[in-house]
Amino acid sequence: MELIWQFIEDFFKTEDGSLNLLGKAAVIIVIFTTIFIITRVVNHIVDKTMNNRRLTRLQINDRRMNTLSEILKKVVKYILVFIGIVVSLDLFNINTTSIIATAGIGGLAIGFGAQSLVKDIITGFFILLEDQYAVGDYVKIGGLEGIVEELGVRVTKLRDFTGELHIIPNSNVQIVTNRTRGAMRALVKISIAYEEDIERAIKVLEKVSEDLAKSNENIVEGPTVLGVTEFGGSDVVLTVVAKTKPMEQWAVERALRKSIKEAFNRENIEIPYSKIVVVDGGKES
Repeated sequence: MELIWQFIEDFFKTEDGSLNLLGKAAVIIVIFTTIFIITRVVNHIVDKTMNNRRLTRLQINDRRMNTLSEILKKVVKYILVFIGIVVSLDLFNINTTSIIATAGIGGLAIGFGAQSLVKDIITGFFILLEDQYAVGDYVKIGGLEGIVEELGVRVTKLRDFTGELHIIPNSNVQIVTNRTRGAMRALVKISIAYEEDIERAIKVLEKVSEDLAKSNENIVEGPTVLGVTEFGGSDVVLTVVAKTKPMEQWAVERALRKSIKEAFNRENIEIPYSKIVVVDGGKES
């Protein structure tokens, strides 16, 4: 052990006991080797944590998780490298206090000049972290709605049903309505004439609902006939609701309307519609 310490004293220190150039280089190598090891360990922990979240939460999107993990890795890496550089400069008696102060002032100036960009990135990070929405989700953000085509750290891209692509800065994302998470509601309103037998019409709707529930795998619950919900000027309105798988509510509504129309035709139940009466010579036609 004494030989090792003697070796260190001879090769890495000067006569006054301070580190020589070789000693300082050796310390720098140790510092950055330690940083490399810590970075690898942190990367492993982040990857393992993200993989566990993928296994336990089905709603998490792989692209979103990859983006989040890469951000965490880079933040840790840059912080450790900055610390390593400051410590290394200290070994050569370079005043790092002024460098840190300059970096702080520069960062403050950049912050004031790019507040919007910084806000976008911070908000995007929390959107990813909190799993507010993911690529493929149908969401409403402010007055815009559509399917999330891309979720970045700075912007969110929504594709609406007309094909238009909306690019929204993440800092503008305040209230989000996610229409993809959990069961969705399909609602169909059907009108019948006042002259029709309401109980008979309801029984027909119940039979249609029962048959559709057996044949349509996108229906989670129902359909349920609520009965009379409105009185119109020339019609009685009956309502049918069902719970569906995410993004399938419109398809279920279309299937319900088709089945109801076909059943009403078979049972001769009249659906009111506007009629034009033409009077010719005192006779109606």
